[in-house]
Amino acid sequence: MQTLLNESVLVLNRHWTAVHVTSVRRSLVLLYGGHARVVAEDFSVHDFGSWRELSAALQTIRAITTPSFRIAVPEVIMLTSFSKYPPRQVKFSRRNIYMRDNYTCQYCGCVPPRDELTVDHILPRSRGGRSTWDNVVLACMKCNMKKGDRLPHEIGMQLRTQPKKPHWLACSNFQIPTGGSSLWQKFLDNAYWNVPLLD
Repeated sequence: MQTLLNESVLVLNRHWTAVHVTSVRRSLVLLYGGHARVVAEDFSVHDFGSWRELSAALQTIRAITTPSFRIAVPEVIMLTSFSKYPPRQVKFSRRNIYMRDNYTCQYCGCVPPRDELTVDHILPRSRGGRSTWDNVVLACMKCNMKKGDRLPHEIGMQLRTQPKKPHWLACSNFQIPTGGSSLWQKFLDNAYWNVPLLD
């Protein structure tokens, strides 16, 4: 049950726009307090009482059981009064580069210990390269040494993916569901879901 309570729930504002991610525990607190509604697969919206009733009819193993009732784990909630669009800028930082590249060398695909990864400039700084989302990637020490101050194609190296600024959710601390039936997919940007993922 502890694991279920810590899973991620997508949060929408009143305009049905994804604005945040929270835990199941926090989403149930918001639901119980009347600050949020659960969004079901058919886009119906439920308060705590109706979600509790619907949970009794649902045949799901993803539910929290209490001494008096069973309540299904929500995937998506909608806030009842919040209508703003919080800033969703992704800070250009070492942490976010590591998260974007999944702690993986973008040349050979290995996943070494974190202290053996470096941030490599595709167009080296010595040749005018800048520190931007589309010019930096993670590289293991071996690949970084091999590449040196050259361009990847000059020594027969190839990037596994083309680097770009990540979606705001990719740099959050929350686990994004990978299941094909996830309700999240209906609310998140196509740009996020169409980014090729590493094996």
